[in-house]
Amino acid sequence: MNTKEIMKHIDYTFLKATATEEDIFNLCKEAEENNCASVCIPSSFVSFAHQLFPNLTICTVVGFPLGNCTTEIKCTEAYNAVKDGAKEIDMVINIGKLKRGDYPYVTDEINKVKISCGDDVVLKVIIETCYLTEQEIRIITRLIDTFTYADYIKTSTGFGSRGASFEDVALMKSKILYGLKIKASGGIRTKEDMEKYLEMGCDRIGASVLPKG
Repeated sequence: MNTKEIMKHIDYTFLKATATEEDIFNLCKEAEENNCASVCIPSSFVSFAHQLFPNLTICTVVGFPLGNCTTEIKCTEAYNAVKDGAKEIDMVINIGKLKRGDYPYVTDEINKVKISCGDDVVLKVIIETCYLTEQEIRIITRLIDTFTYADYIKTSTGFGSRGASFEDVALMKSKILYGLKIKASGGIRTKEDMEKYLEMGCDRIGASVLPKG
């Protein structure tokens, strides 16, 4: 797979606490030049980026990075981000609710955030696989695929104890029946790894570096 093809699947990401307008401008410029799928940036920069790069798909994060704020806060974050120009939202599930088996809470929250986003906005759901057992990964994938209107399931925030793994993606892929797409994210830095994730069936790659060569 050539580099240009890989670029079309990359959400070029800068979510550091130290992010400045200059950082976001440079990220957006590079993403636009390389035809990346989107830029994934903090919500406070969405309006800034949208005004300067109106043709660029802007993604931001909700309930990030821990996922344990209230549903109302996540919905408000999503609504405001879309109003500012975001076309894609990456939300973190409430991991504690999942681990205690409160599946209705988890799926209801996802659907409420999707409603707050609106029909034309892509919703990706971060499950933070580093904190989950293999069985929990299987369960949450099937729940999102079957009982929510989310567009993607996403492996990681990049702020947990580890990022994506090929094993996680294989587990997720095995439980998808209804067309849910996969985004691999966290610690993906080489062209070879990006290519492998795409070959495994991922549609998006979250990355803070672009492939070379």
